[in-house]
Amino acid sequence: MSPPQLDAELAELESMSRAELRAAWNRKIRVAPPNVSAGLLRLALAHYLQSKVMGGVTKAMERTLLEIAGGSAAQGVTPGTRLVREWRGKVNVVTVSDEGRYRWQNRDWNSLSEIARTITGTQWSGPAFFGTKPKKRAA
Repeated sequence: MSPPQLDAELAELESMSRAELRAAWNRKIRVAPPNVSAGLLRLALAHYLQSKVMGGVTKAMERTLLEIAGGSAAQGVTPGTRLVREWRGKVNVVTVSDEGRYRWQNRDWNSLSEIARTITGTQWSGPAFFGTKPKKRAA
């Protein structure tokens, strides 16, 4: 697929319903789609299509991602990182700034916990809510 074809496919994803996205997932990835919102399916399909055209994650990056998922990487996140969390059917994307602040809904925030509280209306640890808090390992 060429970059112009990729652009057309990505644009097409924007107008698809959840059912259409699930069908596209089945056609392209050939496994059952996860039971998530249309917004997350759209993001995952876009990532899959872009990876096929532009190349995927390097082995080194894959190891780093696995370390983060396993909780062995540093708790801090690097500038430019995008944190994505779905809450009650709405996808929330936070970008880490160069100054160590967080950008959400066109506003800068001092902490992830402030954002998590605003999103949920309850007390939340921001790192726990966005999945940046290292998991404790079983003894």
